[in-house]
Amino acid sequence: MSEPIDVTTQHEGTRLDSLLVAAPGDAPRPLVLVLPTVMNRTDLELEFGRRLAARGYAALVADVYGDGRIGLPRPDCFTLMNEVRADRAFLQTRLLALLATARAVDGVDADRVAAIGFCFGGMCALDIARTGADVRGVASFHGTFGPPGNHADTPIRAKVIAFHGWADPHVPPETVTALADELTAKGADWQIHGYGGVMHGFTNPHANTPESGLQYDANAERRSWTALEGFLEECFA
Repeated sequence: MSEPIDVTTQHEGTRLDSLLVAAPGDAPRPLVLVLPTVMNRTDLELEFGRRLAARGYAALVADVYGDGRIGLPRPDCFTLMNEVRADRAFLQTRLLALLATARAVDGVDADRVAAIGFCFGGMCALDIARTGADVRGVASFHGTFGPPGNHADTPIRAKVIAFHGWADPHVPPETVTALADELTAKGADWQIHGYGGVMHGFTNPHANTPESGLQYDANAERRSWTALEGFLEECFA
């Protein structure tokens, strides 16, 4: 596996420093944009990128906050997330700028691009689909599902898959049903996988605060990742 490569995006005066992970090779390969949790780009997302690269994909592990705001304390990251999440339309333009950068990377098949995201990044992945962006698929891992309030009439072209812990107190069952209704109304090819007894953040081995609804679950991580691999194969076929 090659060392990660710095890939820069400029968006509205903010420099976003993402990392590209790919196995050596010359043939154009499908690309997966990896959107991070509230903590922004970390080793967790980089490891997910390496898993994707090992399967023959290129992975762009995104910096969503920008201007060097990597590795900050958790309270600071929540402040940044709330700032960008407060204007979903602006956030969508940032996500689309990252997507455009991903398509332009050397060695990437620009016609075969997908996005996946975790927690906050799961919401971001769904919002890319909501814009009607021409991507093959998006996947949300323990993301939030609330609609952004714009693009209400925009058809969704991407295949959509969402992995959800049914015991996640931050995303109750009625919110899951609302997402299904939204995706159906927009003509999406969609799947929602629910995992019984599983909480928020189930893909993160460091998540261990069940009193706040946050708990790693090895079975749910394995099952969701296996399903993702099949989903990407279908998207890129």
